[in-house]
Amino acid sequence: MGVRAKKSMEEAWKEIKEEMRAELPRSSFSLWIKPIVFLGRENGSILLGCPNRFSKNWVTENYLPVIKEKLFKQGLKGLEVELKVVQQNRVDAPGQNASSHPTALHYEAGGNRPHQLFLPNLAKGLSSHPTAGIGGRLLLNKHYTFERFVVGKSNEFAYSASKAIAHGSCPDYNMLLLLANTGLGKTHLSQAVGHLILRHNPQCRVFYVTAEEFTNEMISSLRNNCIDRFKNKYRALCDVLLLEEIHFLSGKLKIQQELAHTLDALASDRKKIIFTSSLPPKQIPSFSRDLSSRVTAGLVSTIEAPDFETRVKIIMHKASEQGLNLSSKIIELLAEGLSDDVRHLESALRCLKAKSELLNQKITLELAREVISHLSSQRNSLDLEKIQDLVCTYYKVGQEELKSKSRKKIHVLPRNIYIYLSRQHTEKSVEQIARSINRSHSTVLYACEVINRKMAQDPKLRREIHFLSDKLHGTK
Repeated sequence: MGVRAKKSMEEAWKEIKEEMRAELPRSSFSLWIKPIVFLGRENGSILLGCPNRFSKNWVTENYLPVIKEKLFKQGLKGLEVELKVVQQNRVDAPGQNASSHPTALHYEAGGNRPHQLFLPNLAKGLSSHPTAGIGGRLLLNKHYTFERFVVGKSNEFAYSASKAIAHGSCPDYNMLLLLANTGLGKTHLSQAVGHLILRHNPQCRVFYVTAEEFTNEMISSLRNNCIDRFKNKYRALCDVLLLEEIHFLSGKLKIQQELAHTLDALASDRKKIIFTSSLPPKQIPSFSRDLSSRVTAGLVSTIEAPDFETRVKIIMHKASEQGLNLSSKIIELLAEGLSDDVRHLESALRCLKAKSELLNQKITLELAREVISHLSSQRNSLDLEKIQDLVCTYYKVGQEELKSKSRKKIHVLPRNIYIYLSRQHTEKSVEQIARSINRSHSTVLYACEVINRKMAQDPKLRREIHFLSDKLHGTK
């Protein structure tokens, strides 16, 4: 092939890329199309190079017809498009060389995947629960991998962006913010990034930490006069930061300032950062503009509630994991009747399995309808007034205090519990719950996250919530 022909073909590809830049969202173009390079022409095909196999597969499935159509419009008729994986030259981020880090992980003997992953430089032999306090180990859930994540229209971009960053297929983006309500998969994707990076580079220093744990660790460092060690840990000793629940930083301005400096240090070294939040930064109360701009500087992806098709896929996947053999009619019935988050679907399957085993009977449509009616009737039979009355009576506060702007603990806790119970036990929308106590949409979501987190740490509060839930359904 002559130099002139090659140049003409290459120019045509550049024009096609510019057309796609104008037509696609900026993030999609940067992730998938921008990294593609022209390699040449061979045997009636145009050869294009992708940075890795995942990128090649994604472009083939999602953009190949568009590329072929644009080639046709460029007058390049009859050409096939062949995508190849080509290792592109780029400067690796400092500290990414696998031989340069001490091992930070424990692996199963003879296995390729981590059995448990924990933050380095922390004391051993302490609690291994993911929410363990300072000095404890924060684990990556071994089930939270890309292979076990069910992809649908509601989470497709979040999945592809997470995997692209994990693979390093888009040098322009090393930061991702995942936005979703509880139970939609943002933690799963965040940890899947960690798993995939560690699978390819076991020496990489991946730090998985909640915003609350980050806060507690910083406070402890200040009290013990070792703040420099804390800063060094998260700025110099970290290659990948997975920071969960950044909405927890609401109102913690000093912590926000320190995190902003940490993010600047990591970004300057091109380290990878994944954030999760239930609220967009602009909706987080008392969240600084400086930190908000840093958190949203990379890719931002929202995960929506799964549609019917995705719910079917989730039920099939989860049923297989639990050893349940469900007919297509039962699966469709469950997907139609349960439209909440993934945890709600899991709860229904666990209930089905338990009833089937305890009653020693097959899982039938009638049994599935019974489970669905039980789950939905609990939510439909309650109204907000009943929950308000119960909470006010139990915590000895008036409805005026519940709806007031008071930030006193004796008023805030009952208010948050009211919101949590309303979300858990009614079909009322977030907006309806917010209006019932003169609050905003973001306040409702934030309150639910606060109670979820506190229940995981405080057995007393957990018992109170369970008691109130039982009272609502007349079982106490």
